Formats: sequence, C-alpha cells, structure tokens
Amino acid sequence: ARGGMPRGEYLVRKFGGEDRARRLYASIAEIGRGDGLEFRFDLIRRTPSSVDAHRLLRWAAGQHDGNVSALVEALYSAHFAEGQDIGDQRVLAVIAGQHGLNPTAAFHFLASDRDSEMVFAENLRAHRLGINGVPCLVIGGRHAIAGAQDPEVIDRLLDIAVVEAAED
Repeated sequence: ARGGMPRGEYLVRKFGGEDRARRLYASIAEIGRGDGLEFRFDLIRRTPSSVDAHRLLRWAAGQHDGNVSALVEALYSAHFAEGQDIGDQRVLAVIAGQHGLNPTAAFHFLASDRDSEMVFAENLRAHRLGINGVPCLVIGGRHAIAGAQDPEVIDRLLDIAVVEAAED
C-alpha cells in the first residue's frame, strides 16, 4: 500500500509471523555485523511504501549535484539502522538535503505525483522478469536471480548469459 503498513502486519504477510521474522532478522544482523553493518530491525515501527524513495532517486539522478549511490546508502541506513520512515516525504527531503540536494526542491518534487507511473511500470517489469526479492541481479535483460545467492549460482548464470550472447 502507498501509505505503508504496521510492522506486525507486514511480518505476518511476509514471514508468517513475528517469531520467524525475529529469527531471520537475528541471522541477517549477525552477518551484517561481520561486515560492519548494524541492522536495527527493532527500531522499525512501520513498513513504508518505497514508491517515493524510488521517485526521489530518479529525481536525484537528474540533478547536477546528486550523488545517487550515496543517497541509496543513506536511505538503506535510515530505514534499516535508524528505523526512520522512508515512506514519509519530509524524511526523504531531509535525507536528500544531507546529501547535497536541495531539500525544499526535493520535497516539492515528492509532493507532486511526477514519476509515480514510471516507478509502477518499473515494478511491473521487475515482477514480469521474476524479480521478487533483493538483492537481484539481471543478466542480459532476460535472466533474473533474486535474493542472497552462492557465488557458484551467479557464476552459472553468467556462463549461460555468455553462451546465449555468443548465439545471438
């Protein structure tokens, strides 16, 4: 839903319940700590819609002073490490301002509906490619592999793409 949903409802829909989610999140947090990432799933009270965050990234890419990679990292950190509601346009505008973008311009863009249809179209295309999780790797525009995968699985997919490219 565009307005997001309460965290408990999300956990039931996505994982079947809070207990299962807690176990999965504990495992993710442990792996993250090994890489210097601090996940704070306990701080997340609402699961936001990411439509406006995606719109912000599209807008930032068109700004001369926008560093989209840093903004992506900031959005992930705001949500997963700080529990901020990245579905809130005010929160998104502040984060944009912290990364060299004009926060007022960002807020005005987000308050409009511009690029919403583009985000929905990209989401539909992702679903048609079979993308249903993150991270996701798309090879050759027609093969998608979602979720954390072993390097061997990615290696096999790359081999298939190389063979198909040679046949084209």
